[in-house]
Amino acid sequence: MQTNTIEPFTEIELPLSDRRDGKVRASYALDPDRRLMITTDRLSAFDRVIAAVPYKGQVLNELSAWWFARTADIVANHVVDVPDPNVLIARAARPMPVEVVVRGYITGVTDTSLWRRYDDGARTIYGHRFPDGLAKNTPLPEAIVTPTTKAEHGGHDVPITCDDVVARGLLDAELWERVMAAALEVFHRGSVLGREAGLILADTKYEFGLASDDSLLLIDEVHTPDSSRWWIADSYDDRLATGEEPESLDKEVVRRAFAEIGYRGDGPVPQLADDVWTATSARYIDAFERLTGAPFVPGSYPVAERIISNLKEAGIL
Repeated sequence: MQTNTIEPFTEIELPLSDRRDGKVRASYALDPDRRLMITTDRLSAFDRVIAAVPYKGQVLNELSAWWFARTADIVANHVVDVPDPNVLIARAARPMPVEVVVRGYITGVTDTSLWRRYDDGARTIYGHRFPDGLAKNTPLPEAIVTPTTKAEHGGHDVPITCDDVVARGLLDAELWERVMAAALEVFHRGSVLGREAGLILADTKYEFGLASDDSLLLIDEVHTPDSSRWWIADSYDDRLATGEEPESLDKEVVRRAFAEIGYRGDGPVPQLADDVWTATSARYIDAFERLTGAPFVPGSYPVAERIISNLKEAGIL
């Protein structure tokens, strides 16, 4: 699919109240119990927005809805409706002050990645003790939770230990135990369904919140190429044996491209070749189709005009 001539969707303005902006999403209040969430094509890495990739927002929104439906028996989520390929109507929730990272493999290229710390000689990392002899991109003895703080806009998420979450008063012990148990079970579900689709879920990030009745909700996104590291299973063993990186259907390829030119997230963002972004768009679509087993049906561009039209048709605007 040709994407290099399409102007990515990065911004929208709606006549709704209480706008809140994240790196990739914007949301508005519909009423005290519901929010309208819009997923753009912006791509973040190193805790900042570095580019925009056509169709990325649609993949994130529709794939998350698919996963929310397939994990609702484990933990409730915030989905109410999907009135547009890039839009989610969600139950209002108070986000928790930690992001929950679950890791099944030791990997990564950033300074905070498990592999970078391990390769530098650390054996106790983020509160977990690791044995000697682990190799990059191989399974951990068991999936682990490594939470991070949630940075203010423009800041960096900071990894902390599971004990720190309670010790710092971020969450009480009972709630944190429930969050960790839900995260590990959702990760297991993702790993199983991913394997059935020929993919390996190496690690992922979850966000949780509390509804108005204080019930626990899984929010934001689930098992997307933005929040997760997906590897192609068929070529994994051969590439591991030759020391190559796994074939990836996520934004890790973008991180590696920046790392290869010495960029670690600070200072002006260097330019990458256009084919990096075209390939990234194709990777996101490939992940969607493999996981859902359904063809990706691209929404029309410009996206903002389409969203406004669909919201008017749904009686929201």
